[in-house]
Amino acid sequence: MRKNIIKGAAALALIATAGIGIVGCTSDADKASENISTAAEQFEIQREVVVINGITGKTILYAEGRCSFEDLGSRRFDLTCKVAANEYTRNTVFIGDQDSVTITQAAPIDVSVYHTRIILKPENILPEFDIEVGKQ
Repeated sequence: MRKNIIKGAAALALIATAGIGIVGCTSDADKASENISTAAEQFEIQREVVVINGITGKTILYAEGRCSFEDLGSRRFDLTCKVAANEYTRNTVFIGDQDSVTITQAAPIDVSVYHTRIILKPENILPEFDIEVGKQ
């Protein structure tokens, strides 16, 4: 009975070790892409966003700057850009069936392919409250 418990524990440890190893397997390209996305969400990357009408060939939207792109589905996306210190603009874009969107990173950045970039902001854990008190 004791041998079965030891064998079971050893097998469980082996499975857990293999599972951790498999989870840690990420290609360098995937890790770099993930870290670039994190940098973009922190407005650290200069981007150029162009929306072109596929029928007329005309540019519908052009934006350049430190912009974050969020796909909302249903051919919609939010484009949030940092325009100055503590100043942001947000545009929701709806594109048609014949439109195309290109998002280009203006310059290369240095990211790690070995480490995941994690950003913790303590101010986001405890939100600010705006309290309005008035007469009823």
